[in-house]
Amino acid sequence: MSLEGKVAIVTGSGRGLGLAYAQELARQGAAVVINDVSVEIAETAVASIEANGGNAIAVVAPVGPTETARALVKAAVDTYGRLDILVTNAGVIRDTVLWKMSDEDFDLVIDVHLRGTFTCVREAATYMRENEIPGRIICIGSPTGQRGNFGQTNYSAAKAGVVGMVRTWALELKKAGITANAVVPVAATAMTATVPYFAAAVEAEARGAVMPAFFRHDLGFGTSEDVAGVVAYLASDEASEVSGQVIGIGGDRLQVWSHPEPVATDYHDGGWTAEALATEFPRIISDNRQSVGDRFPPLPEELQR
Repeated sequence: MSLEGKVAIVTGSGRGLGLAYAQELARQGAAVVINDVSVEIAETAVASIEANGGNAIAVVAPVGPTETARALVKAAVDTYGRLDILVTNAGVIRDTVLWKMSDEDFDLVIDVHLRGTFTCVREAATYMRENEIPGRIICIGSPTGQRGNFGQTNYSAAKAGVVGMVRTWALELKKAGITANAVVPVAATAMTATVPYFAAAVEAEARGAVMPAFFRHDLGFGTSEDVAGVVAYLASDEASEVSGQVIGIGGDRLQVWSHPEPVATDYHDGGWTAEALATEFPRIISDNRQSVGDRFPPLPEELQR
């Protein structure tokens, strides 16, 4: 597999998961446009790629506005002559429970994650279609968008929306040969570093040790680098037939998420009145009730703090 001659944009790639994606794309041969809101962080990311023989430039701008999307595509085309790959990773979090969440907290997260994904994909897909490039769109989702999470109304809405858009784009871009997929990463990040449950895994990574097998295998929780491989694969020619998929990755585990499907179907002649539901729905729901949120098994005793 090789990405030689390809050009990629990775939003929110100054550090963390985004930087891991950018570095892996560069390792596979792609030239990369780094994006961050900090000049210093973006320049450091570019230097890390160049130090390993790769090609990278930086666009310092917040993701969300159409102007940023246009600047990113323009930078790729002006510098490297084309655009083949877009990875939409940029994001922020403003966590709090529903009754304490402000309009500003909600709007910011939606603007960066959801609108930012939309504006960047629209700009990149337009360029790819006009230039007959069978491009690759890779959008970063989250387990929260798939199952919900306490205190993350804004984030779960944004990430669920990203997956919904990816499914639509896979249909709309198929004729042009452009694929659209979502990746759901599970990795040690600044956010998980504050969660006591993951303390042993985060500490292992910090000292350069291998994470305990319980995290890597049982939970599918690993490093940023563990996630980067699937991004590079989806960006390659080998993945030309993969589109509209939601792929979970973390540690030693890879998952293909199902699309929402009915788990129960029943009929009532004449339609479902409130009275009919009061009689029949308890039976229908009893064997088909769906869970919400992630459920983690108890930590092994040796990993407890």
